[in-house]
Amino acid sequence: MNDAANRAALLPQLPDFQAPQRFAADIAIAVAPVTPAARNCDVFAVFEAQPELVGLPVVEGERPIGLINRNIFMQSLTRQFHREIYWNKSCIAFMDKSPFIAEAATSIQDLSFAVIESGTKTLVDGFLITDAGRYRGVGLAHDMLRAVATLQAEKNRMVMESIDYGSVIQRSLSRASREAMRATLPDHFLLWEPRDVVSGDFYHFESFSDGFLLALYDCTGHGVPGAFMTLIMASFLQGAIDNRTRRDPARLLGEVNRRVKTAMDQIDPQHGASGRDGEHRSDDGMDAALCWFDADTRQLTYAGAHMPLFVLPPASDEVEVIDGDRAGVGYATTPMEQCWRNHQVTLAPGTSVYVFTDGLLDQLGGDKRIAFGKRRLRATLLEYRNESMPVQRVALLEALSRYQGREVRKDDVSAFGFRL
Repeated sequence: MNDAANRAALLPQLPDFQAPQRFAADIAIAVAPVTPAARNCDVFAVFEAQPELVGLPVVEGERPIGLINRNIFMQSLTRQFHREIYWNKSCIAFMDKSPFIAEAATSIQDLSFAVIESGTKTLVDGFLITDAGRYRGVGLAHDMLRAVATLQAEKNRMVMESIDYGSVIQRSLSRASREAMRATLPDHFLLWEPRDVVSGDFYHFESFSDGFLLALYDCTGHGVPGAFMTLIMASFLQGAIDNRTRRDPARLLGEVNRRVKTAMDQIDPQHGASGRDGEHRSDDGMDAALCWFDADTRQLTYAGAHMPLFVLPPASDEVEVIDGDRAGVGYATTPMEQCWRNHQVTLAPGTSVYVFTDGLLDQLGGDKRIAFGKRRLRATLLEYRNESMPVQRVALLEALSRYQGREVRKDDVSAFGFRL
């Protein structure tokens, strides 16, 4: 089985996301019409026999020519001498000669806009529905609004199903990384909690005979836009990894930066929201932490773009924070030849290493509604330093949840920790 087939096998069958269609014909009520020859006494008999009837259509040769509103008709007959004058006359005396008429093939969305624009009379009286100009039935505003609500609910369900499937795709694409983590690092944790169903955070882990490469990145946005960016970044990152770049995280960041800027035309830092041609231009990229661990020397090489590295040696009472460069990857304001710096740390046995996206560090909470911050993060890491990495993961989530309280989750939250 080739690579494409392998990737396809990881994904479940794509759900059917065909958009629902509703038309005016779907809400047409089959009301037997009257002709202009019908007298007002005949109309009265129809309304008396059908108390639920709001309007009675008047049709001439299959073509609707008017609509008699029940309330207006009944009120007119109660006026002095009206019954005596009009009782046996043609029903057109009290007929609305210009009712709203909709073709049966009109979509519910278009119908709702047209009915609302036509005014209050249509909302109260109802409207006529025709098929190629021939009378088909009567439509009522509340049936139309119910159909609109049902249609909207169905569309919302389909959107959520498609987003849910997007989450399946994200998780499926990262399965190889998770399996490599489990095979390579006996004591590690992975925290990946989208703020919405899909995430703008993503990760990559790859094991080699002489070490492993770890990447955690936070793309522009969250939810669906962020998820699109993770797919783009994952493609560029994996395409840029070779025997040279995997041992040089700073170089790898530079290569991804060039690929993103070129592919997304984010070359001119002055292009703003629109280019010279008036077309909307993107200004998207990612913050990231890339680490290469050399198994022979136990040296960890780290390069970061707005994302720090946390190191806790076994004999230390302080968590060391190594800050990355203050330049994001791929953005219009980031130079094409931007160079990131590598930082080397030799890891003594028992050293713990962590990377976090800013969703955890920037989460608001507490009495003062300020960010969780590095100080609280370091204190939590120190408190649970002797626990296994999976236990630390739970402790971090609990600490964040307590601090967050009733505040809304601000961003995706992702982290990676391991002990060697």
